[in-house]
Amino acid sequence: MKYNFLRFPGGKEKAVTLSYDDGSKYDLKFLEIINQYGFKCTFNLMGKNVESEKPLSQAAIRENMLAKGHEIAVHGYNHRAQHKIRPIEGIREIVDCRIALERAFGIIVRGMAFPAEVVNPSLEPEKYARIKHYLEDLEVAYARSARPDNDRFELPEDWYNWIPTAHHDNPQIMEYIDKFVNLDPSELYVTKRTPKLFFMWGHCKEFERKQNWDHLEEICRSLGGRDDVWYATNIEIYDYVQAYRSLRYSVDAAIVFNPTLLDVWFDVDGVLYCVKSGETITINA
Repeated sequence: MKYNFLRFPGGKEKAVTLSYDDGSKYDLKFLEIINQYGFKCTFNLMGKNVESEKPLSQAAIRENMLAKGHEIAVHGYNHRAQHKIRPIEGIREIVDCRIALERAFGIIVRGMAFPAEVVNPSLEPEKYARIKHYLEDLEVAYARSARPDNDRFELPEDWYNWIPTAHHDNPQIMEYIDKFVNLDPSELYVTKRTPKLFFMWGHCKEFERKQNWDHLEEICRSLGGRDDVWYATNIEIYDYVQAYRSLRYSVDAAIVFNPTLLDVWFDVDGVLYCVKSGETITINA
């Protein structure tokens, strides 16, 4: 029986994405560093701050984030924890934040990171289910959660509880990076050869507060600039995975049609294929 596994653009088996919250003047220093190593980051912004242009002006966000291929995403209009307020207030937080970002920059904003405390689906399943339901209705594509950190490097099973690999201050982060960099999915047991994702998050102002910008430089040197890694924003990861899941197959899986706008790569029993947008290909027997 053949196994079919997603591969990232160019047939790469690994990807890296970053997600940084709140928006601060230190985002600009952070950007200067990560841009040198080819990283892509999603910046989760509060609507009220974008409207007031504090601490970052709209011009700075446009020129330093959007124009450089980074993503901006919802972080609540007032940064209120979704599970601590009434659903109608939670909905207003998301809607008002999207409106503020979209009007300021003339783009469609589809991603999100939960602000403040994060709802735990295991401990508060009913609250989580209610929040997830209205996020879907509000056309939010994904919502980044937070801890527990882990070194499994897996794509999310639930896009509304997207748990990152680690916060940049995790004491084991360099061990995680070393494991990720040296991981060869093709050497794993056949059912484990899934694509691997390293997802780091935090707040740029934390580097300034702790005066450990050298830690960011060390992370970037170890994780960045690698030919075998796709560096992408959160929404690029999401859209690519959805494109892969949208592929259409014949009954025997020998014929594959790609109805999406993205070229999609995948591995079938060790053989790499690319099906371009709108293309139909045949898988070798």
